[in-house]
Amino acid sequence: MTAPSIRSRVVVIGGGVLGVSTATQLVRAGAEVTLLTEGELASGASGRSLSWLNTAGLRSPEYHALRQLGIDRYRTLAARADVSGFLRFDGGLTWAPEGESFRPVLEHERAIGYDAQWLAADEVAAWTPGVDPAAVASEGAIFNPGEGWVDLPSLVAFLAAEFTSRGGTLITGAGHVEVVVEDGRAVGAVTPDGRRFDADAVLLATGPGVPAQVAEHGVTIEDGSPTALLVWTKPVETELTAVLNTPNVAVRPTPTGALALDSAWSEEALVVGDDGSVTVPDGIVDRLLEEASRVLAGNPRLELDGFGIGGKPIPGDGEPVLGELEQIPGYFVAFTHSGATLGLIAGELLAREILTGEASPLLDTFRPARFSAALV
Repeated sequence: MTAPSIRSRVVVIGGGVLGVSTATQLVRAGAEVTLLTEGELASGASGRSLSWLNTAGLRSPEYHALRQLGIDRYRTLAARADVSGFLRFDGGLTWAPEGESFRPVLEHERAIGYDAQWLAADEVAAWTPGVDPAAVASEGAIFNPGEGWVDLPSLVAFLAAEFTSRGGTLITGAGHVEVVVEDGRAVGAVTPDGRRFDADAVLLATGPGVPAQVAEHGVTIEDGSPTALLVWTKPVETELTAVLNTPNVAVRPTPTGALALDSAWSEEALVVGDDGSVTVPDGIVDRLLEEASRVLAGNPRLELDGFGIGGKPIPGDGEPVLGELEQIPGYFVAFTHSGATLGLIAGELLAREILTGEASPLLDTFRPARFSAALV
């Protein structure tokens, strides 16, 4: 960052990948940074994310471009540090339900220059070992060689170690931290026990909690965050290294040799009470394990190791929300579904904006002011 700093003291609220990434970029640039987390690092959405690094499918050109930059920053990290234990680029394999076609998706990806190979079922094993060809749709599958996965808790711990080594102040277990707004601008944060942290700017990166928290100050950010379920298996013998996105289950390897699993149907099956409590109906986890076994070569028996339940951050229009609130100078937010893919690039761009006051054109499409404009 070569531009002069106009904000030297920053408070970051949120111990997930977006908060820790931004905080680390800030201390690299010489800022005085306090990072506050409600619980432990990566104990929220970052701790139960499938963490598929990609920009596959149909999305706006601006969102695609930002995600491409996100993947680029992970490749830069992999070239500069030994992170192979929790960051891999072994591709992603996707196929449609029988009766539907992903050919239009393939054509779109190729049209925008996204590396995409069309594989027949009998070609899959050569590209993505560990997949049962019998499970692949009869029309075939899309293989994206440039995709990968990251274990976010490991990445967050890696970044947090640099953050503290550079002099950043990390406070975990702070409880529900509030942004302090005085005379119309953000001036710091306060914890439930009354500790106040003054700052020139504040970043709120609390995942699905962002819309409700800014609403307390009269700011609207549309929220589409559902309650989601991520299941972890015990370690299993499999050759799978790629991420699988199939009609009934998504599968991602983990650093321990286990698998992380989720799906749209299991998410929809969760029962959320009026008090916010969540019930997982009987049979849901077992079915998810069975669906994962069905797509793996040899159909191994998968055993449950644990699962995580909580809000999955998704803005109301599906696009990221990144940048300063128009109504409250010094109050920045980071709220997006693609936290894994955007984790490093979002932290880089937000840190630069916070310190210099210069708006990045890469974030123009994603600013929170778009929701206020829609209400006019």
